[in-house]
Amino acid sequence: MPIIRSEHCLYADGMRLAAIQHDIVWNDRSANFARLAPMIAAAVAGGARLVLLTETFSTGFAVDDPSLGEPEGGPSSQFLMDQAALHGVWVCGSCPEIPADSDPTDTRPANSFVLAGPDGTVHRYRKIHPFTFGGEDRHFRPGDAFVQVEIEGVRVTPFVCYDLRFADEFWGLATTTDLYLVPANWPEGRRSHWMALLQARAIENQAYVVGCNRVGEGGGLKYVGDSRIVDPLGELLATGSQGETILFADIEPATVAAVRDRFRFLPDRR
Repeated sequence: MPIIRSEHCLYADGMRLAAIQHDIVWNDRSANFARLAPMIAAAVAGGARLVLLTETFSTGFAVDDPSLGEPEGGPSSQFLMDQAALHGVWVCGSCPEIPADSDPTDTRPANSFVLAGPDGTVHRYRKIHPFTFGGEDRHFRPGDAFVQVEIEGVRVTPFVCYDLRFADEFWGLATTTDLYLVPANWPEGRRSHWMALLQARAIENQAYVVGCNRVGEGGGLKYVGDSRIVDPLGELLATGSQGETILFADIEPATVAAVRDRFRFLPDRR
């Protein structure tokens, strides 16, 4: 499995991040856990303190499967928690979870970005924009709140896949964000949109943006990855092609601050 590293390091303080671009066995959690565990171990061996998996990393984007949802704290989030505890790092990705506080008559899951910490801490962001074009809105409930977490001095804001198209959501959180995380199942047919939007969000908000997309085939669609780590000036620090790979980069809040100080664009928004 190729490993793509970025040694971009303008400032001494930072956090190494790994984005794992991986295939997904359709709706087979156990197979996916077995596939991902050694990849996470490899990311940690490369120095990663934060490891990002894809959207619906344990099932694929099988949105019309009524059995897809799992309880909050179910096997997928437990896998993330176990891996975080095992390696002493943060591990994250999205999975279909039925919120614990939901109406018992509503069994629709949320597309839940789960961020698990080494000390057992868990943060959840529920995808605000279900993908109507793909029918996600008919089977998944939308989230209603943003989440921001500080990890080793880096202010992190997660989004999920289709959220990437909504620039105003990113902008509204820019001044308190150093790093946006965007796991996805973004198909080959719209790959140019994916790549352009990731760079645009980084440039607009003068922040790091990490897009982690799957590869392989599922649900009749082909996925070719194109994962990337983009710096606050829109430069590509690491990119993935069409196979499974691990991308690394050092995320430095001082770089974000320096870019925003030199190019004082954010205060000009009206």
